[in-house]
Amino acid sequence: MANNPDLQAMQSEAEAAQARIYPAGALPDPMGAIELREIDPDRPTLLPGNVGSTLYRVKQSIPLWGKRGLARDIAGQQANAMRLERDATALGLLAQAEQAYVRYWHARESVVVVDRLIELLGQVEEVARIRYGLGVAAQQDSIRAQVARTSMQRERIERLAARREAAAMLNAVLGRPADAPLAEPAGEPVLGLPAGSLAQALAGLENAQHPALQARLAVAAAADTAAQLQRRQRFPDITLGLGAMQRDDRVDGLELMLEVEIPLQQRARREREREAVLMGDAARYRVQALRNDLQGQLGQAWAQSDSARDQRQLIEQTLLPQSQANFESALASYRVGDVDFGTLLEALEAWQGADLSRIDVRRDEFLGAAAVRAIVGSVE
Repeated sequence: MANNPDLQAMQSEAEAAQARIYPAGALPDPMGAIELREIDPDRPTLLPGNVGSTLYRVKQSIPLWGKRGLARDIAGQQANAMRLERDATALGLLAQAEQAYVRYWHARESVVVVDRLIELLGQVEEVARIRYGLGVAAQQDSIRAQVARTSMQRERIERLAARREAAAMLNAVLGRPADAPLAEPAGEPVLGLPAGSLAQALAGLENAQHPALQARLAVAAAADTAAQLQRRQRFPDITLGLGAMQRDDRVDGLELMLEVEIPLQQRARREREREAVLMGDAARYRVQALRNDLQGQLGQAWAQSDSARDQRQLIEQTLLPQSQANFESALASYRVGDVDFGTLLEALEAWQGADLSRIDVRRDEFLGAAAVRAIVGSVE
């Protein structure tokens, strides 16, 4: 989060928006003017003391009716929206980093399972070779074991390629070169669901806990304040002026000026008010659209994680013990010739396939949890 260039850019933009708050409500700079009057056309000069008279004037425009405060409020709400957009982007990047690490961990674990299966196939091949040497099994049993082992070596190559892809993805999120070395995963990722139920997570979206929703709400608030400011434009501002008249080398007189806007362009003003109101409506519709989109994403991610967790528990508690017992029974029966080699090979592939499925659904469980954490707005 400290080195990501997108976040750095958004942080600079948020700070720039913060810097616009004070100027938005500040008085405009005063205007100064000098008028040289009664210049002799026969002896033209620009020296104030050599003309008939010189007028020095200073004018200051003063917005009234709380317009400066409203302008400052608009700038503050817009700055808050940009800061919240940055937080929302940070959540998305955190989810990408978590998901990339999950895929990196998953590729490593799946290779471990494939290597174990290759080793077991080698052991089964040795059993088949011994039985063939004793003349109680066909040579085809040993060949089938070799074919299955070669197929798993091909699977291992694919899993290693997936590991390299996951490493490149993780490095990219971290702002590092794609081939930068990564440490081996120290253990299984720790990514729990940040809410006790889907209903609680959805309630968080309804309460606008996600920074993207809060940013949209800030934009809507800024639009409403802009509409209020436009309505205040019905009331005229004033300009105060103070001048001094110089003749020769002395001040000959003073003047005081008051200017008031004449609100004649009513149709243009009404259209600007209408525009501001419609922009507020559009901002509120976008809030609801984003909430609906996030709710859909949340339901999908929650279902993915919840379903994967149930599958993992079923595999760990039931399928793995059953398939392991089935393989051990088939191996013992094959040694004494009670089952054929095909049954033994099928039992082995079912056992190790169940372990691969356990790793795969664990990956899906973590990926869903990472997505839920980003949508709910949790970074813990």
